[in-house]
Amino acid sequence: MGWHRHFGPASGSDPKIRDALGRYVLLTFCQGANLGPAQVARHMRGTVSAHELSLANKHADAKKIHAASADVINAFTRLDMTRLWGDGSRVGADGTQIDTWSDNLLAETSIRYGGYGGIAYRLIADNYIALFSHFIPCGVWEAVHLLQGLLDNTSEVQPEIIHTDTQGQSLPVFGLSWALGFELLPRIRNWQDLIFYRPAKTMRYQHIDRLFADDAVDWQLIETHWADIMRVVLSIRAGRISSAALLRRLGNESRRNRIYRAFRELGRAVRTIVLLRYLSEPELREGITRITNRVEAFHGFSKWLMFGGGVLADNDPEHHEKIVKFNELLANCAIYSTTLDLTATANELSREGWSIDPDDLATVTPYITSTIRRFGDWVLDLNPPAETVDGHLALAEAG
Repeated sequence: MGWHRHFGPASGSDPKIRDALGRYVLLTFCQGANLGPAQVARHMRGTVSAHELSLANKHADAKKIHAASADVINAFTRLDMTRLWGDGSRVGADGTQIDTWSDNLLAETSIRYGGYGGIAYRLIADNYIALFSHFIPCGVWEAVHLLQGLLDNTSEVQPEIIHTDTQGQSLPVFGLSWALGFELLPRIRNWQDLIFYRPAKTMRYQHIDRLFADDAVDWQLIETHWADIMRVVLSIRAGRISSAALLRRLGNESRRNRIYRAFRELGRAVRTIVLLRYLSEPELREGITRITNRVEAFHGFSKWLMFGGGVLADNDPEHHEKIVKFNELLANCAIYSTTLDLTATANELSREGWSIDPDDLATVTPYITSTIRRFGDWVLDLNPPAETVDGHLALAEAG
């Protein structure tokens, strides 16, 4: 796929290292598995040195790694089998705790996860591929980084529906998501304790009136500040302001902020509609659970690939961010390779006369670990495959 082309010196000049492809592939494996240059060099039996891997690490930053991962995502979505899993219109967002050294700026105790360190916050598409990863402190409300991850996603997969958990939603987030063109459909803990807002205080319903409190949406406030809402949205889209920075300002202590109050009222209307849909549409509840479970499965798969150790052994926040993104790139490459293997196996069975049901294939996950050998001596083979890689799923030939 040539994703290694994004790596190189900060000056923009060509890297002065021999075999850039091999070096950057080893670098991705080294950092994505959290092994470290010395460990990888030891198991490569003299084919590469720790110094060479450390030098290559200076040629990668978070932006370059994200660009390389976008190449893998784009190639992945062109495989026929991915369409059996999803069309990329939905994305699940969630975080998982990763241990770090205690003496750094980001580390803190996570009450939610029960560990000490930071949070790897990820966006996983409905076809299992990871779209974005970010390393954040434990004490941050995860919804703050939700929309920025979607906006920073540079791949061809541009989801419109967001599924998350309780940490990924709040009233301002509902309002801002709707204004940016995203549909936020979270799985909320204790949703029965949330307030259903009436469109007007005089509005009454025959069968569901007991769900609603006496509070109503202040449409006049939304109309008054509609121009301000649109200016904020356009500024975020143009990159003049970060949605994460804005949502940090629109916290619980911002009740005197007119922008906060406007997004809060808009969020009240949007969230009430979402809650009513959640109650009345079983397929919506099933879809939310399915996508959020895939996010949890990716967390498990990515941690399995990080077999060099579960602790980020550095105090540099930039290093933490790079490890999380390298881990995403490594996982996406493994997912892409596994999907090609599944496609080849299905095509072979079809040629032998077996009837392959696409609905059965849709239940197979690419998070397969049994075919990956993590331990032992590692050999880097850069020779092109003997056969051309084919992502076409030829099930029509089944007898």
